[in-house]
This record gives sequence, structure tokens and C-alpha cells, in this order.
Amino acid sequence: MSLATQRIILWAVRIALVIALAVSVAFPDWEQFEGKGMAFRAPFYLLPVIVVPIVWKLRGSHDPYPYLVDALVISPFLVDTLGNALNFYNNYDSTDDVLHFVNWVLLMGGATLAWARTGMSKFNAWSLAWGFGALAIIWWEFAEFLVQEAGTAGLDLTYEDTIGDLLLSSTGGAVGSAIAIALGWPDRDDDPAGDGNPSGNTT
Repeated sequence: MSLATQRIILWAVRIALVIALAVSVAFPDWEQFEGKGMAFRAPFYLLPVIVVPIVWKLRGSHDPYPYLVDALVISPFLVDTLGNALNFYNNYDSTDDVLHFVNWVLLMGGATLAWARTGMSKFNAWSLAWGFGALAIIWWEFAEFLVQEAGTAGLDLTYEDTIGDLLLSSTGGAVGSAIAIALGWPDRDDDPAGDGNPSGNTT
């Protein structure tokens, strides 16, 4: 996939997320948004937009910019917001389970592609993605618990639901990392520094 295509995908994901969140906040009385705490979620859902740019700057801004990594890190938050906007969560009982798995495939796939640029081994990247994905879902479930305790009534969290989400998301993270390694791991002969810069030139 060319860098130009990756750039288009990234901007499409960013713009779609902003629009979807704006709609969810502007129309809280719509059935699909009732009790979902979208106004509370919106600022946190926008944070991933700045994560990859900040990390890239801190690591020296080596070209090429990781457009695909950025898009994959943002995508789970777009998918979750669209799931609410399109009323999938209310109309299809399996939506929450499916998206917990899919979103962690996307998130940890992106994280794995980012770690590939550091020169990390495949096994270490996969292990880190599995563990990081498990940690991420633990904190995600805790955040949802806080939202519910703050008075949001539409989450309907249960012990069984939480355990299922933990299993599905952590497994999705392992699968997403494996897919990223199989399809997107750089050729070290062409990319000796492992930073996505085949020439090795960091200036």
C-alpha cells in the first residue's frame, strides 16, 4: 500500500471520528445515544488522534510517517462510535462482543506495526501486544464502570459481560498482532534500522 493511500485512509478515519462524535454529542436525545454518556466519552475518544503524532515526534520524526499505524490506533474509537450512531448496539445483541474482538485486532495490529519500526523481534512484539491489549481492556472496563457509577444508565454492565469482554479483547489483541506480523512486518534487509526508513538515513 502506497504512502499516499495510507495518508488518505488516515485522514478519512480522523474526519469520520470527529463527525461521528459531533453528531453523538449534538443529539444526545436520539435513541441510540440515550444513556451512553457520549458527551463524557467524546474527549477521551479524541485523545488517540494525538497519540501517534506525539510518539513519532518524541522518537525523532523519522520518515516515513506511520500513517497506517495512526489510522489503526484511531479506528477502534471510530468503530465504537459508529456502532452507537448506527444503533447497532441496541438492535443487535452480538455487537458488543464482535466489536470488542475487532477493535482490539485493529488497536494491537497498529501497535505491533509501530513496534516493528523499533527493531523489536517478532515474538517480543507479539507478546507485548498480547499483554498490552489485556492491560488496555482491563482499564477500558474500569473506565466503563466509572461512567456507569457516575449515573449513566445505558451501559448495563454485568460480571458475565465484563469477563466476556476481557477474554474477547485480549484474544483480539493477540490475533491482531499476529496478522500485523504476517502481513506488515518490514524486511530487515531493506530496512536495517527497523524504523520504516529503508535507507537508514535519519537526518
